[in-house]
Amino acid sequence: MIRELIIQNWANVLVLVAFAILLRTTVFLEKRTILRLYALILTLFIFSMIVFLEFALEEKGELPNVRLVLMSVRYSATPLIIAFIIFTLAKNVHWRVFIPAIILAIIDIISIFTGIVFSLDNEGKLHRGLLGYLPYIMVGVYSVLLVNLLYKRSNKRNSEIFPIAFLCLALSSGLILPFILGKEYSKIFCVTLIIALFVYYVFMILQLSEKDALTGVLNRQSFYASTGNNKKDLNALVSIDMNGLKALNDQEGHAAGDKALATLAFCFLQAASAKDSVYRLGGDEFVIVCRKVSEEDVRNLIERIQNKVSETKYHCAIGYSYSSNGDKDIDDMLKESDEMMYKDKMEYYSKPGNTKYRGSKV
Repeated sequence: MIRELIIQNWANVLVLVAFAILLRTTVFLEKRTILRLYALILTLFIFSMIVFLEFALEEKGELPNVRLVLMSVRYSATPLIIAFIIFTLAKNVHWRVFIPAIILAIIDIISIFTGIVFSLDNEGKLHRGLLGYLPYIMVGVYSVLLVNLLYKRSNKRNSEIFPIAFLCLALSSGLILPFILGKEYSKIFCVTLIIALFVYYVFMILQLSEKDALTGVLNRQSFYASTGNNKKDLNALVSIDMNGLKALNDQEGHAAGDKALATLAFCFLQAASAKDSVYRLGGDEFVIVCRKVSEEDVRNLIERIQNKVSETKYHCAIGYSYSSNGDKDIDDMLKESDEMMYKDKMEYYSKPGNTKYRGSKV
């Protein structure tokens, strides 16, 4: 059995060790995120051992009751693992994301005695119960949620879309291949998920040079590289500046200011379309570069930003520059959008009660 265990899980072990070493040398992630990734790695390793043991018992036709327990763990673990991935990779996700997976785990435990999800006959053959497809439905829901959250938090560039698509492919295989390969798919599920996570993490590292570490949007260097070398189709700029950041830092500390900037950046990413790229130039200064858009598109973008920001306790000033034929110089466009933005800022501060950050919606 030991020989088969090593053969079946050798790829898992190698990738997990490489993943752990990479995490050990990582400096750009929060300690909390790194610890969650370590826990996720350990969970995947344990899960691969459980799968091996279950199938080993099946081949030998031994301990059917133990097999039922291991099956309940296997059916429960997949949604829990994906929920754990969501909790780890997607920022600001509440622990309540685990509740549906926990409910499924309880149902799977009940199924050991009732067969409501799965059961074994006297010959050790698996049968699906009334809720036999519930684990697959749960995996599908969690997979869609994960991909949706990662996409919303991305800059919608090919360098970020590809790893998300790769992760989506790996997760979707868990919904399709079990009905093609049967129970044998469980033997390759762990390594499939481990490789997908490893690839996604490597791409995260490769993106460090072009992303702002605090907010996740593109950084100043990326802005100059994009507008300097790739001016094609660039015909609009949107300048955004947070109102009241200094007062917020003075009153509640820089951690509160950092949280505000990260929150606003997420609002901008949610509002942006695939034609828009969001950059942080420094401090509370953001710019959105728009390509192949109409002036109405730009105004709609600003409206979406205002709607998203209005859901927070923060406020920002916005201005834009538009060129119908794309022949304006980038510096002139930036100056024009900044002037409109500063005018908006002055109008905000001219209103009673808006002279400083107040810690409430405005």
